[in-house]
Amino acid sequence: MAPDGTGGALVTYELRDRVALLGLNRPAKRNAISEALFSDLLAGVRRAQGEARALVIHGHGPGFSAGLDLSEQRVRDAVEVFHHSRGWHAAFQLLRRGPIPVIAALHGATVGGGLELAAACHIRVADETAFFALPEGTRGIYVGGGASVHVARLLGASRMADMMLTGRVLDAAAAERAGLVQYLVPAGDALAKAEEIAAKVADMAPLTVLGVLQALPRIQDMSEDDGLFVESMMAALAQTAPEAVARLTDFVQGRGPKVTRGGDG
Repeated sequence: MAPDGTGGALVTYELRDRVALLGLNRPAKRNAISEALFSDLLAGVRRAQGEARALVIHGHGPGFSAGLDLSEQRVRDAVEVFHHSRGWHAAFQLLRRGPIPVIAALHGATVGGGLELAAACHIRVADETAFFALPEGTRGIYVGGGASVHVARLLGASRMADMMLTGRVLDAAAAERAGLVQYLVPAGDALAKAEEIAAKVADMAPLTVLGVLQALPRIQDMSEDDGLFVESMMAALAQTAPEAVARLTDFVQGRGPKVTRGGDG
């Protein structure tokens, strides 16, 4: 992977058992997403999808990511900007519709394109230092990495409009209340919590994962009747798979795990 200018990689990669860890590694630039970092991030995602059962994306240094590296942005015409945006959409589609769940571990600045990257993941864990913003509006531009769909679906369009029109910054607690993140942990604990979740996710039955990653997001865009039809088809596939039969048998015979009060499931 490309160097970060100090001899290190722009994106670090580590495989721990069945969980891959991808780390944005431009701490001096607040992990601003340059073209080179973006390319290495995609390469790391593809590698993880080939050898891991779950992926954690995190940031080295003081924050997750301050967004697109605006210092690289030359004057472009509308057609160039359009295709640049579509490139980000395609990349984040690789995350969202890929074969393995992706967990974002967030701390410090999670801003602009950094928030769009986090929103493209399936689960988001934030520590108390995390803060979230879409400053594109105050800079006279518009989001281009999928926020209009992914962030708006998490927050609601009105909250996203507020952030873009006023420059409002959400702290970690407000982000959890709004549904932007699913887990809120003490400062410094986001990566450990994300790894814990990833290890649990890596244990899931493959057809369950397929249903959650591939069927569930599509069902949201369907009519009620079509969505329920697809749900029944997915249930039939998953519940009759040999692994599911074995797990259900274990549960019925008292060997499987039970849901307990206060647990994560």
